[in-house]
Amino acid sequence: MAPPQADSNQAQARLLLLLLLAPALLWLVSLILLPHVELGILSLRARVAPRVYEASLAQYRTFVDEPLYWHTFVRTALMSISATAVTLLMAFPIAWTIAKLMRGRAKSLLFVLCLIPFWVSETVRTLGWMILLRESGVLPSVLVWLGVTPAPVELLYHDATILVGLVYTSMLFMVVPLISALESLDDSLIEAAYDLGGNGWSILRQIVIPHAAPGIVAGCIVVFMLTLGNYLTPTLLGGKNSQWFTEQIYTQFITRFNWEQGAAFGFLLLGLSTAIVWAGLKLSGQKFGEVMQKT
Repeated sequence: MAPPQADSNQAQARLLLLLLLAPALLWLVSLILLPHVELGILSLRARVAPRVYEASLAQYRTFVDEPLYWHTFVRTALMSISATAVTLLMAFPIAWTIAKLMRGRAKSLLFVLCLIPFWVSETVRTLGWMILLRESGVLPSVLVWLGVTPAPVELLYHDATILVGLVYTSMLFMVVPLISALESLDDSLIEAAYDLGGNGWSILRQIVIPHAAPGIVAGCIVVFMLTLGNYLTPTLLGGKNSQWFTEQIYTQFITRFNWEQGAAFGFLLLGLSTAIVWAGLKLSGQKFGEVMQKT
């Protein structure tokens, strides 16, 4: 039987832990849990008369029956997966260079260079791309000056432009978990693999990637969710034909004042992100707790 003093100390420790967690719990409940509960209720009702509602799945049937909605839904998912894959392919060499090749001030300088674009807001960064890529912008003028094109071309409002903007916006969120994972890789393992006759590809496939898998998955989850829920970049760089699902949600809430339909679309997007993240964890064989330690 534990002495009374030990029980008192345990009770005080629990109370202190609860007090420390209280602000985070209050934030989660007030700003995340309760709004989602409210949106869930909104998505499962239909207006039958002014201020009169009934339980209904009409909002979800509208999504299924309207090709524009589910086409945009699928397009958004595929573009987000593509942006995540491109971001990973570009971020991995950068993270490897910072974690393994650079030392001292050069390492810090390269990491700061990755941070610089994020010192300004996403709006300013996206408008910068518009200045560069629009028909009267910098890049079309340079292409004409070099003789690549006879006249300025419009580089905005294409899928490739949206992809560039999404990758640029999300790059840092892939680089940071990759650096964290790669820095813990013992260099002696790579040296031993070379001594045993391994080549660069086999070492990458059998040692580096398995070791960095939690960081890879963590970065992919963060980047995918950021791109899937991004509104500003696809709208500005893709124009009216961007066909991004968050734009459909914005239209229902703000333009049409159809909160029930907007809430249903929001939950569909939440379900899509959850399903793809779960599938990614299953395919990679990673556990959610281990992955979150790398974020």
